[in-house]
Amino acid sequence: MAWALVGAFLCGPLLGFLCLSGLAVEVTVPAEPLSMPMGKTAELSCSYKTSVGDSFALEWSFVQPGRPISTSLPILYFTNDHLYPTGSKADRASLLHNPPTGGVATLKLTDLRPSDTGTYLCNVNNPPDFYTNGLGLINLTVLVPPSHPLCSHSGQTSVGGSAALRCSSSEGAPKPVYNWVRLGSFPTPPPGSMVQDEVSGQLILTNLSLTSSGTYRCVASNQMGSASCELNLSVTDSSEGRVAGTLIGVLLGVLLLSVAAFCLIRFQKERKKEPKETYGGSDLREDATAPGVSDQASVRADSSKGLLEKSPSTSTVTTKSKLSMVV
Repeated sequence: MAWALVGAFLCGPLLGFLCLSGLAVEVTVPAEPLSMPMGKTAELSCSYKTSVGDSFALEWSFVQPGRPISTSLPILYFTNDHLYPTGSKADRASLLHNPPTGGVATLKLTDLRPSDTGTYLCNVNNPPDFYTNGLGLINLTVLVPPSHPLCSHSGQTSVGGSAALRCSSSEGAPKPVYNWVRLGSFPTPPPGSMVQDEVSGQLILTNLSLTSSGTYRCVASNQMGSASCELNLSVTDSSEGRVAGTLIGVLLGVLLLSVAAFCLIRFQKERKKEPKETYGGSDLREDATAPGVSDQASVRADSSKGLLEKSPSTSTVTTKSKLSMVV
């Protein structure tokens, strides 16, 4: 009767309704988050207090990082004296004690993977016992060594310019810390000319000089291990580039002039070798006379000449004939 009164007193304010007589369900889980290396087996401790009856049920579920509890996915159920693994972790999930009716509901998860990182929910339900704390949350982090990082750079890699060197690993838990080092022995750079961000993996180089050229190595590390990549940085002198450009321009100009002079000389030689103009029988000239016209003109000219030469004798004969007629 006393437990019934206590139950009625607790259930009314917490759940808004009057519970039937019964004991409280109390679930206990570790307060600290759990971290385990990839490939190992994790035991997620969960214990409870209740008067186990025929309605006792246990459920383990999983929530991905950054997602609300309402999106939890089931891992396994225990109800009606049977265990029912489910979901993508079914082949790797089991209970430390089966059946979990002795107050221990610890979950075992084998062959840990990076996708196992998240929040695990241990939920005990045992009506008509009312709930005071029937749900326990455990945060699990699967430790993963950094993957091989990728090195890159951007910016103006000329004397006086600035460049940004970047380094990033696609995998690693906890998140890797990045550290840039320069290989070989070189003069110490001026203060402030190298600024490094260990969280983002970026190295800023300012006021570059020719001595800034070299090989830079980025090391990504966490408690599980480290990995590195290297990058070759080549700093150029912009003044040398301008001189080289001017020299190339002059050489091209000289080359073009040489080609032009060669073509002109060859053209002059070809003109001298050309023969003088000759006209064949079939060529027509502006001052040429059409065939047949010259012959006719020659005939007319000869005829006129003959007439001129014969005209005195003709006149003589005519005169003589006139005289004889008079006689």
